Amino acid sequence: MTQLVIIIIYLLVLLSLGTLVTRWQRGTSKDYMLASHTIGPFLLLLSLFGTTMTAFALIGSTGKAYRLGIGVYGMMASSSGIVHSLCFFFFGIKLWSLGQRYDYRTQIQFFRDRLESGRIGLLLFPILVGLVIPYLLIGVLGSGAIINGVTRGAFQSAFADYGHGVPNWMGSGMICSVVLTYVFLGGMRGTAWANAFQTLVFITLGGIAFVVIANRIGGTAGFFENMQRATQAVQDTHPEKLSRQGISQLKFLSYLLIPLSAGMFPHLFQHWLTARSARSFKLPIVVHPLLILLVWLPCVLVGVWATSATLDGHRIIPADLTNENTVLVRMVTSLSGPILAGFLSAGILAAVMSSLDSQFLCLGTMFTQDIVLYYGGTERFTDRQIIWLSRSFIVVIVLVTYLISLLKLPGVFDLGIWCFSGFTSLVPLLAASLYWKRLTRAGAYAGVLTAAVLWMFLFRQAGYPPDPKFAVFLMLPVVTMTAGSAVVMVMVSFCTAPPSQETLARYFSKS
Repeated sequence: MTQLVIIIIYLLVLLSLGTLVTRWQRGTSKDYMLASHTIGPFLLLLSLFGTTMTAFALIGSTGKAYRLGIGVYGMMASSSGIVHSLCFFFFGIKLWSLGQRYDYRTQIQFFRDRLESGRIGLLLFPILVGLVIPYLLIGVLGSGAIINGVTRGAFQSAFADYGHGVPNWMGSGMICSVVLTYVFLGGMRGTAWANAFQTLVFITLGGIAFVVIANRIGGTAGFFENMQRATQAVQDTHPEKLSRQGISQLKFLSYLLIPLSAGMFPHLFQHWLTARSARSFKLPIVVHPLLILLVWLPCVLVGVWATSATLDGHRIIPADLTNENTVLVRMVTSLSGPILAGFLSAGILAAVMSSLDSQFLCLGTMFTQDIVLYYGGTERFTDRQIIWLSRSFIVVIVLVTYLISLLKLPGVFDLGIWCFSGFTSLVPLLAASLYWKRLTRAGAYAGVLTAAVLWMFLFRQAGYPPDPKFAVFLMLPVVTMTAGSAVVMVMVSFCTAPPSQETLARYFSKS
């Protein structure tokens, strides 16, 4: 029960912070959705990093490193650190500038004006929502697995099917309820502060967890010596885990496209718009790769060590393990005391919730701005009604996501790869909208439809749950999706009339 009590206390602290921030709200829809463009460099850094760190990065990377080995770091973490910062620089700053100039609050508003098409929203809205929901599921599934894993044995007679711990569905429900509460009340301002707090929590506690696990496995007084002993144990029993033997060269390289998905995350777009000025981006661009290193490297190493780690002569992770999402939780609970395990579990949950809140808020903003207000008319609603429209859709999305999470779904890492692949396939549209004058409305439609059709076709070919080894031309499906979308978009754009000079002047003038 100790772990459960600590987790509950942490959730109450988070709720208190979210409620406290509401005192600084300005009561406008712009403040609810964009914090009135008042987020400075440090808060922007923590909120952006917290938003991109999900159960995929912690739980998923640990489980996948347990399966594939150390190569997981190279194919995801090292590229993420560089590519995310490039997205902030080439997309974030420019979109922030355009958002300031034309009062954008969502991606669709930008694409609607840039492409001179009021109907592009009808195509993009269901696609973006359809891709964000699997992203949400990563966090909801991960949180349920964490709480169940650290509370097993807490109840003597209840929940026998869940190891006498808090059931996954109940743990997920707790997290959804907490996140919904402070997003509902605090909007973007509450979300940004909650993200910052939780980012500091999971970085700090994650570092402590790594040191504790390494010391328990190594068994000596020296931390670095313990790391060497833990790694040597893997070398003696599973040497293939310390190389890239399980990942082909082409597949490894194709993973470099996955982090590019950050450029099209609607929740990241919304966070970019909250920046106080263009200078606020400097700190995130420089420091973000270092934070990626601090989080991903320990998770991957713990996953690799788990292949040979023992406790009292017995393997901590059984050889016949079927659910790789439980590797991190098993390592934490087995190699630390109940109090420390409770705090470390709270740190993991902090990383999960720091992305869930932004995603819930962005969907509420998109529904309000791109569907209700655009097609219903802004003059029909007061500012207060706009806020409540956004809140209402957030409640619906949270409920729908939670109900879907009750179904049997694939592993966190594999679910994330398909979700991110969809976003990456839309990045050519974003890049062309910002940097290519010849992009046309027809070209944009063709590129988006190509990406959507290829995603659905390849996902069906991979089966359900999708085969993690599924490849196209020995590479991840994301390569085919992105290349197909880009080629079709360019070809159709050259075959159709260019955009008007008025639109080009708005988006490509130096002023």
